[in-house]
Amino acid sequence: MTLEGKVAIVTGSSRGIGKAIAKAFAVEGAKVLINYASNDEAAKKIKEELVSMGCTVEIFKASVEKESEVKALFEQVDTLFGRIDILVNNAGITRDALILRMTESQWDEVIDVNLKAAFLCSKEAAKRMIKQKSGRIINISSVIGQIGNPGQANYSASKSGLFGLTKSLAKELGSRGILVNSIAPGYIVTDMTSGLSDEIRNKLLSSIALGRLGTPEDVAEVALWLANSANYVTGQIISVNGGMF
Repeated sequence: MTLEGKVAIVTGSSRGIGKAIAKAFAVEGAKVLINYASNDEAAKKIKEELVSMGCTVEIFKASVEKESEVKALFEQVDTLFGRIDILVNNAGITRDALILRMTESQWDEVIDVNLKAAFLCSKEAAKRMIKQKSGRIINISSVIGQIGNPGQANYSASKSGLFGLTKSLAKELGSRGILVNSIAPGYIVTDMTSGLSDEIRNKLLSSIALGRLGTPEDVAEVALWLANSANYVTGQIISVNGGMF
């Protein structure tokens, strides 16, 4: 088990990509704190599943765009496990609208959850990782942050912002033994993509070299590599998009 003895927090991990990453880490021996914002039932279900497999998993409800709740999240990991080795900033939402129709609240909500939360969580993680002189921070961005998309100015801006955050933190924290990288998934089969029409889906498939949408597990495999093996990789944006561009 490659992550045995390690402690990980994965934000927004009761479903989708976050859930797959949390599961991959737990199966590899990490003690995992699953963070979620609202779906109590889903969080309890994934905890029960992993505990039944012999994994060490806890859940903690927190809106990670709120500083007070982020502090409570990290205080919980201190109490439960006494350290933090891996942080995955995965929490994300969409509030799509064309720019002329997008409201200020739609803009602010997406920027807060997708970008501000990563800043707040990384700050708390860094405090602890600096003392340990080791740690890994992984920011889950998106192909939309690389290429843009009509109706998603807020989402694209938030995901592009993660690239800058990643590169800056990599330079700030590298001398302390902390590696910071970002994964930019392409179109992955999750709740976010479940509403795509057949026309849009077929158009997407024609632009993907592998001819299929990705799975959350495809992303989790890369996260696992960054969390464990990639000892000389930092400040990088790793595309997981099946050869989309």
